[in-house]
Order: sequence, then C-alpha cells, then structure tokens
Amino acid sequence: MFSNILSNEILQNREQEREKEDVRLPYYRDTTAIIHSSPFRRLKHKTQVFFAPANDHICTRIEHVLHVASISSTICRSLGLNDDLAWAIGMGHDLGHTPFGHIGEKIISDLRQEEGLPKFEHEINGLRVVDFLSPLNLTYAVRDGIVSHCGESFLRTLKPDFTVKDLSKVKNKHGLMPSTWEGCVVRLSDQIAYMGRDFEDAVRLGIVKLSDMPTVSRRVLGSKNGDIINTLVENVIINSEKEGLICFSEDVYDAVKALINFNYTYIYGSYLLSGYEKYFRRLIKLIYVYLGELLEKYEKTHGDKRAFERERNMLSAGFYNYVVEMKDRYMKHDGDTKFLVFDYISGMSDNFCLDCANEILRPEHLNDQIDKSLTGKWFDIVPEDFSDYSLFP
Repeated sequence: MFSNILSNEILQNREQEREKEDVRLPYYRDTTAIIHSSPFRRLKHKTQVFFAPANDHICTRIEHVLHVASISSTICRSLGLNDDLAWAIGMGHDLGHTPFGHIGEKIISDLRQEEGLPKFEHEINGLRVVDFLSPLNLTYAVRDGIVSHCGESFLRTLKPDFTVKDLSKVKNKHGLMPSTWEGCVVRLSDQIAYMGRDFEDAVRLGIVKLSDMPTVSRRVLGSKNGDIINTLVENVIINSEKEGLICFSEDVYDAVKALINFNYTYIYGSYLLSGYEKYFRRLIKLIYVYLGELLEKYEKTHGDKRAFERERNMLSAGFYNYVVEMKDRYMKHDGDTKFLVFDYISGMSDNFCLDCANEILRPEHLNDQIDKSLTGKWFDIVPEDFSDYSLFP
C-alpha cells in the first residue's frame, strides 16, 4: 500500500560519492554516522522542555530523539515501510536544536532578525548541521526527513509530496512535506513522543497535576505516557492502513489536539518557563555580543590572534580555533561570516552555554588563581610583607 514513488537511486543518493555500501546498508549507515557525530553527543546536555533538571528522570533532547526513532521504526515496520530509514531520520531530526530548547531557538531567531537575517528554525538548521557544520554525507531521504519533520505543526493526515527538492535552497519550513512515507511517520512520531512525556514531566515537577489533563485526552488516550504512546501508535497503524495515509482517527486526533493545547497553555506557557526566557535572553545576548566583537577584531586585523589572547579565557581560545578552522569554509559556503557566531552558539549544550557566560564574566583561570592563593583563601587582609611567610617564595 505504501510505496515511495521516488527511486532508491534518488533516495539513497549522497552529496559526495562513497565507497561501496557495506553490510549496514545506506540508511543504517546514516544512523551510525549520526550517532558518532559531535552534534548528536551534545544532545544529552540540551533541554527538551525543562532546563537542566536535577531530577534524572526528566526528558532531555537525546532521550527524545531515541523515543522518536523507536516509535517511528515500530510504525514503519508494521506498515511494511523501511524502518532503517525511519530510525535514521528519527535519530537526526533534532540535531539543529539550540541550547535551552525552543526558548533558545526563539532568542537566537530574534537576534538574527535584528541583524536583518532570516529567522532561525531548528529544522532548517538541522540540515545545515549535517550538510555544512558537521558534514555527515547522509542520503537524500534522511536529509529530507530532517528538514521536513516540523513536529510543531499538527495535522491529522500526512502524505509525502514525492518531489525531489533542491535541499540546498530550502530557506524555511513553511509548506515543507517529506518526500517519503517514512519521513511522514517520523513527523507524526515526533508529536507522539513528546506530548505525553512533556505532560508527565510537568506533573513530576509540580507544574500541573495529573487531574488537570483534559477529560477527552484522559478518556481516549490514557493518563500515563506509556499508555498514550501505545494508544497513538496502534491508532496510527490501524487508521493508516484504512485510509492509505499516515494518520490518526478523528476521535484520537481530537484528543491529541486537546492535550497539545493544554500543554501549550499550561506547560510551555507556564510562569516557570517564561521566567527562564528572560534569563536565557540575557545570557545568550551576552555571548553573542562578546563573540561578535571578537570576530570583528579578527577580520579587521586579518587574523591577529592577540585580541583573543588578551581576553585570557577559555571561550576566546576555543572560539579562535573555531574561526581559524571554519572561516574559509564560511566564505566558500555563505560568501561571508554573518552566520558564524549564530552557528557557534546554536551548537552549544546548555551547560557549555552557561560556562561560556562564566568565562566572560569570571574566567576560570582567574578562579583557579584565587583558589590557589593563600591570601585569598586564608587571610582577611593581604600581608604587607610576603617575605615574613615561609610559605611564599
């Protein structure tokens, strides 16, 4: 019933020709490339919804992509689709996310638009990550699935557009639909993976109560995340086979919309998360201005390292290495470096972003010097004559 119109030659095409495919086959090979990439590793310290939770059981971005990959491959296997392709798209679909989740995405988007640049969308950035920033040479079908996943757009039915897109020219996600059935399954699985989990995490953190769940959602879907996922997966399989589209039934779709609307109002729009936005906006703006000034000095001095060295912090040293490594590639790919600082910040994990702000305000090497200083640690006043103390050279 579900067959992709585009040929395997098109779907499995790579930007750079590779040696003969091995026992893994093309899509599973893409999965291994994603797993071993630096952007994937950083997902373990990136916010899903709730920032830096002390509770180990709150979902992180890396857990979310694992859930999506698992759910989508299950559905594809039941519908006779390629579960390797679904798994690869699922594992790579959120590689373009910023630190601090959708709050960070909104902040970076605002900063870009202030500079007259296109708004930031993590789907488009995900393709930029796998094609340019950390080139993985993935197949067309996986790249297309990543850029088209758009998990925040809720539709009851999904069908591929079956066109070959020039992905290098895709500038925004508006109107994008995957070129494969598997991409459609991942897009729906993204919604299945986070709606119940986000509600469950919010209950665990005391933001909402279990009894707050909309009655229709609790009655049709269940109240536990495991039950919700099971209901939705079974419903998608049964109704997709009936309708010849990747879809929910009408009653389940209504229950899904009720839960999603509740989550957006009382969880994503909660006082807790809106309070974090003000803090994160100051934090990211600080780093953006600081790095922008360093990059400007680098370009005005034709690569003089001394401006970075004078900062005497690890952020400036790391950023200098990034600029040296990537500047020529930016010039070749973009024609300028206007996206360089934005790319550097959007790739950060939550913790690294916090560390960067700390390096700007209170460099770690100075902290170490203070900690090692006996006068700083043991004396209320600085001795007038250090020679009186045999501990000092």
